[in-house]
Amino acid sequence: MRVAIVGLGIQGKKRKAIAGEDVVACVDVAAPDVEYRKIEEVPLSDYDAALVCTPDRAKLDILRYLLSNGKHVLVEKPLLSEDESDLRELQQLSLSNAAACYTAYNHRFEPHIARLKETLLSGELGRIYLARVFYGNGTAMDVKRSVWRDEGIGVLSDIGSHLLDMALFLFDSFDSQFEVWSYDTFENRACDHVLFGSRSPFVLEMEATLISWRNTFMMDVYGERGSAHINCLCKWGPSTYTLRHRVLPSGRPTEEVLAIEETDPTWALEYQYFKNLCQTGATNIENDIWINAVLKEMAQAVDKGVL
Repeated sequence: MRVAIVGLGIQGKKRKAIAGEDVVACVDVAAPDVEYRKIEEVPLSDYDAALVCTPDRAKLDILRYLLSNGKHVLVEKPLLSEDESDLRELQQLSLSNAAACYTAYNHRFEPHIARLKETLLSGELGRIYLARVFYGNGTAMDVKRSVWRDEGIGVLSDIGSHLLDMALFLFDSFDSQFEVWSYDTFENRACDHVLFGSRSPFVLEMEATLISWRNTFMMDVYGERGSAHINCLCKWGPSTYTLRHRVLPSGRPTEEVLAIEETDPTWALEYQYFKNLCQTGATNIENDIWINAVLKEMAQAVDKGVL
């Protein structure tokens, strides 16, 4: 598959390294040593797919152009719009042109998150009571210095979209309303710490921040027959998965612990997944529509001061 990289910032460079010999063109409005400044300048006959790694506000027009011309697209998350009809339009373009349109959420390919999915599908934990996740990094200053990142709803859309997609992946669907419980701007103009969640079909607590000076990921899921726990992502060091089996009526649970230490495998796994999607022209925009609606609803609540 012949691939064009659109946007050669941090994410674009990662995608370029993973795509390797598939890359036939690089596009960026300002970066040196690229062949093109706009995707429209690349001959349509030169490429089959594009990896779109641009700022959020540029994505919709680029995706319209690519999908209208039958080009497969991987676009960096989040894919958002003020008007849901924009996303519906992209969905229709993808389907009518048999062009895959995939919004990248690479944490679905994190080994222990995939393992937790298997545990949940097995029913081993029984009825779920509570799930909570903390995702933090220390990039507040990097975001503040960016020419485009410190705007909008900040970390709520940046990391929060990851957490919402993770909830979809692990638990399939949510019908209840999401609420923002804490929304803070400690160092940045836009939100750099947020706590939000849902209370049905179980309690879901999600926290994201840019002021965790040591990068941290923790997830706990508690059910009637046991609990599962993830500590750390592969990209930040040893990652552990702990499965505990409840002892009745009470007492210390039995425990299984699996630790892995490897370089981040998610980028390569996701790229292969995207290449497979290109064989069928599938899209995951329905997920984007749900994530967009949830984020928009929470942002409106914040604007109204309803926390």
